[in-house]
Order: sequence, then C-alpha cells, then structure tokens
Amino acid sequence: MADHEAEQEMEVEALQAILMDDIEEIASGESGLATSARCFQIRVSPMDDDQDEPTDIPVRLAVIFAHTAKYPDEPPLLKVRSLQGINDADIRQLQQKLEEEVQENLGMAMMYTLATSAKEWLREKYGQGDGDVHEEEEDVEKEQVVEPHGEVVTVDSFVAWRDRYEAEIALERAKLMPESVLMASKEKKISGRQWFEMKGGKVVEEEDEEDVEDDEDIDFGDDDEDLDEEDMLAHYLTEKSDKTAIRS
Repeated sequence: MADHEAEQEMEVEALQAILMDDIEEIASGESGLATSARCFQIRVSPMDDDQDEPTDIPVRLAVIFAHTAKYPDEPPLLKVRSLQGINDADIRQLQQKLEEEVQENLGMAMMYTLATSAKEWLREKYGQGDGDVHEEEEDVEKEQVVEPHGEVVTVDSFVAWRDRYEAEIALERAKLMPESVLMASKEKKISGRQWFEMKGGKVVEEEDEEDVEDDEDIDFGDDDEDLDEEDMLAHYLTEKSDKTAIRS
C-alpha cells in the first residue's frame, strides 16, 4: 500500500530545494482552499529561473495547492491567483489548463510540473516585457538581411566571360550555315570579322577583307575531319587571348 503522506512530504522538500524563495507555506485561511491541510504558494513570473527578477516586472501569479489524503493518486486542491497584472479571464483560463494537466499526471508528484506549465503559459501570454520585444525585433532584422550569392565580378572574369560568350554565338551561327558554305570554309581560312558577319548562310565578299587587315585568320581544322564545337571554341578563345596580349 502506497505511503501517500511520505510521498507528499518528499515532494514538498524537493520543491523547497528547487524553488527556494518562490515557495512558501501559507495559512489555510489565506489560501482560498477549503481544507485544514498544509497549504503552499508557488510564485510564478515569466522571467528565466537564472535571471534576477526585477522589481518592476509587470505580471506575476501564484499557484496555490494543498495535498489531499491520497495524492498523488488523486488530484490536489489547486487554485491560481493573480499577484500582479493578470485579469480574471486569463486566470480562469490557466486554472482550467492546469486542472486538465492534473488528470494527465495522476499517480506521480506533479506540482513542479504544474508550476513550470504556469510559467510557460505566462511567458507565451505576456512575454518578458521590453526585453523580449527588442529580441524579437533583432530576430526580424536578422531575417531581413539578404546574404550575397555568387562570385564577385572582376574585370578579368568579365572579359573571359565575354570572350566565351562571343565564341559561343559564333558557333551557333556556324550551325546555321548551309553545308556548302561550311565545306568551303574548310578549304580556306577566313578572317575573324568574316566569322562574325556570317548571317543566314551568307558570308561577306572577299574584298571586305581589306577593311580588317588587323584581324587574324581562324583555322577550322583539317579538310578531312568534321568540326568539333569544343575544339573550335577553345581555338577561338586561344586566338583571341593571343591577339589581346599582343595589342596590350
């Protein structure tokens, strides 16, 4: 047979060791509970347990309880009271919440669990004052900070990208040339300007080469081999890089 009285005494000693000044024994007449048993009051605030509680904290409440004969196998006598800043409707709401939790915890010492639940409810309902507001604002500001993505563009990286882009455009144009023009280009070298002025399968007349004397020829490769896009692209970039180096 369970020794309920011993269990109750051990719970009180544990609560006093954990809560220290936040728990005190009060007279039954002050408790508001209809009992002649020992009554205790646990003071609850929204502050963290490791924080010094300021004197100007806006809300506080008390969880008042008394053990019944067969507690914890039966519910304790329980009452929630506002000590500061909590309206009656919220007190009733918390009272109902704790009574529901009592039923879930029957068979075990539950007063510390109920006091912790009351603290969490108080924090959610009323927060911790201005400190919480500032922390929430800081969190919002952090969420709004947009981190940059990608690589930083430099002059060299832009030039390299531009050269490759121009070469890829040239290759795309080459794909549009009729096969007869492509075969002819394999039999002779054409100028760089002619390469970029290929449109719709037409190539500029040979006399236009006089206007681009400084353009270097682009060799498409051996006569008996098909053009490879990657080889053409690499060849073009190499030619363009060499020309840029000579001019500089």
